[in-house]
Amino acid sequence: MALLRWANGCAAVVSAIAVGAAACVLTWEATARYLFKIPSDWQDETSIFLLVGATFLSAGWVQEHRGHIGIQALSGVLSDSADRLRRYVSDIVTLAFCTFFCWKAWSLLIEAVKDGQITGSALGAPLWIPYGCMAIGMTLLALVLAVQVLTRQALQQPAAQ
Repeated sequence: MALLRWANGCAAVVSAIAVGAAACVLTWEATARYLFKIPSDWQDETSIFLLVGATFLSAGWVQEHRGHIGIQALSGVLSDSADRLRRYVSDIVTLAFCTFFCWKAWSLLIEAVKDGQITGSALGAPLWIPYGCMAIGMTLLALVLAVQVLTRQALQQPAAQ
């Protein structure tokens, strides 16, 4: 658990840096294009790669803190025990989906590395970069979900606030 928490913390820091870097890249793109009339073709792809990486790498950290958006419509009409059961079943279904997505992301990463796949743009960035972020991020997310399902976290009474 401590290693997973540390890995998610590191991934969250990298994600935050990536979002900041994407903001800088997009700011430069707008400034260079409109003020200095400098054409660019690398900024869009770079910012997309940074934001995809940030999204997937931070997913485990967000789930660890139960920060994902959840639909609370049923929690108001269900009893506390039924709502905890609903959240637990939701965690199991989410784990199944994320495990499949994780497997697929690793398959795409291996294929991209083996075949030397690149994007079709002038930049020609290697596709292992976003696929690697997807694979690592989904692995961290699936591990967090597995821990939450195995410890039955959703079934426990919430702490008094």
